[in-house]
Amino acid sequence: MALATIHSRAQNGLAADPVTVEVHLSPGLPGLSIVGLPEAAVREAKDRVRAAIINCGYSYPARRITVNLAPADLPKEGGRFDLAIALGILAAAGEIPAEALADIEVLGELSLSGSVRAVRGALPAALQARENQRRLLLPRDNLAEASLAKGARLHSAHHLGATCAALLNGGLTDECAETSPVGSATTASAADLADVRGQTQAKRALEIAAAGGHSILMCGPPGSGKSMLAARLPGLLPPMTEDEAIETAAAASISNQGLDLGRWGQRPYRAPHHTASGAALVGGGGQPRPGEITLAHHGVLFLDELPEFDRRVLEVLREPLESGHITISRAAQQLDFPARFQLVAAMNPCPCGYLGDPQRACRCTPDQIARYRSRVSGPLLDRIDLQIMVPRPRPEELASLAADTEASAQVQARVCSARQRQLARAGCANAHLDVPGIERDAAPDAAGAELLARVMKQLQLSARAYHRILKLARTIADLADEPQVLAAHVAEAVRLREFDRAV
Repeated sequence: MALATIHSRAQNGLAADPVTVEVHLSPGLPGLSIVGLPEAAVREAKDRVRAAIINCGYSYPARRITVNLAPADLPKEGGRFDLAIALGILAAAGEIPAEALADIEVLGELSLSGSVRAVRGALPAALQARENQRRLLLPRDNLAEASLAKGARLHSAHHLGATCAALLNGGLTDECAETSPVGSATTASAADLADVRGQTQAKRALEIAAAGGHSILMCGPPGSGKSMLAARLPGLLPPMTEDEAIETAAAASISNQGLDLGRWGQRPYRAPHHTASGAALVGGGGQPRPGEITLAHHGVLFLDELPEFDRRVLEVLREPLESGHITISRAAQQLDFPARFQLVAAMNPCPCGYLGDPQRACRCTPDQIARYRSRVSGPLLDRIDLQIMVPRPRPEELASLAADTEASAQVQARVCSARQRQLARAGCANAHLDVPGIERDAAPDAAGAELLARVMKQLQLSARAYHRILKLARTIADLADEPQVLAAHVAEAVRLREFDRAV
């Protein structure tokens, strides 16, 4: 046989698009050419494949070899096609049975010795192979990650020679690595809310944020505990569902950092430095990769020292905060990444950090304070549900016993109950309610509506702020197990936008 066809998959954002590797041997000057829009790493496969085949004891065909990666208009990158190309050459030369690979998709990078190295994006490829009812042959180091796709038929390869021997001796056997069930991770290893002394209002705000999936901004002097509070939010959130865990793991799988299986099923917590670029935050690059907002999907994105971020970087958060996804457009392609994250931001009230502090005087001029706060635009602030002041804790609070405060597990139990009410009522967290959902589920009673009308007029709030106050009030009512949003819930929701009045 002079022609062989092997199935594989390219990485195209979160999609694992099918690629057909066609190998043809023809008379002519010996050589290997790869066509089908390959980038540099794919074109270099010809040297890796030749060395791997020879070092495995097989004869490299002394013929003209043409490898076509179809479809030709789909960009291909990385070394993920090495193993498919090598098997295609050996099948076309009659060294291994081509029919044994008819329903198998192949991924893997080859070393010069024939060892098979791990590739990026194994989990999306396994999910797609399962959907198309095909088997997947992938590197052994990717087996545990791919096994998260329950029901997928997987085969692992650690060496080209061993894989060829298995194909010659009856075919490949199904394999699967043991994975922990979703929800088995506990908050015991996470930072506990009991470690935070004082800050009663901030803890209440965190509980409301966790219950309704709301974003939160904490403003306070240095050392008041803003970062400490933010690190404890993941321990208050409800456990992830199977679908949420798979979506989060798939996003991590295609990133440069890769998937950490030790954190499988745990809510992600991302805290980029304020020097991060726009591409690092929302994703991008020549071959677009997910950014921090996608890696924080179904988890927490913490932005410390919010005004120190470049304003243009912060502005790109406005659309994902509303829509839950980010679209990255390039001349040749357009990729959509999920970004349903929970934003937690922290900032100082002024450049020196001590505006309004009762113990230390502020050294900043009004112009300096105005310029500092203007680094965070009004439209972005308008999209943050809770905006609270976090004062410096008193000495007697710092000296109090940790047993006097609630642990994360106690608060999480109330959060889970409130979230279940939201899911049963609307199918989503309160923070994601649309306008019809707000009018249906978060309409206040007469006293609450009157109070909210007065607040809107006095504070000159926007329509977006009006809806976000109602969402907050609905979450507060859910925590109190109240079917109706009352005036007390609206009043607390208004107080939780304290920063609006402090600016």
